[in-house]
Amino acid sequence: MPLGEPDELENALSHLQCVLVARRALTNPEGVTWQQYDVLELLRIRGPMMPSALSTALGVSRQTISKALRVLKDLGLVGQETAAADRRELTTFLTAEGRSFLARVAHQRRENARTVTAALTPAERALFTELCAKATAAIEALSGDGASLRAASSAPSP
Repeated sequence: MPLGEPDELENALSHLQCVLVARRALTNPEGVTWQQYDVLELLRIRGPMMPSALSTALGVSRQTISKALRVLKDLGLVGQETAAADRRELTTFLTAEGRSFLARVAHQRRENARTVTAALTPAERALFTELCAKATAAIEALSGDGASLRAASSAPSP
């Protein structure tokens, strides 16, 4: 196959990604980016956190977290308050609007899962789940970010 020509697997992955992103856009009129969504999910999973801890957990710079938090605060999805131990530090937390946003996105994700469940036999679902995990691990290994992503994804859903 000539270099640059996608094969069937690449086309299938690309198409699935397009469909999932389009479905997610339906429940995201706020325009929350993937990085901002990761911040929200981490706050949901771990509870209130300092920006420095968010930056470390997500593997991004403090400046990048600050920009994401500014947008999320403007949207009313997160709030911040002065930390009791060090009044120079802020603790970031999900607001009721932030929890509502995540619940809406989770509902869409569950609807997608129900649709796929109905389309596949139990054996196909088991195989699809296994193959998704294997593909995800291989892709995460490319950048070495698998450990932090697996920790976030292994937490219970809302």
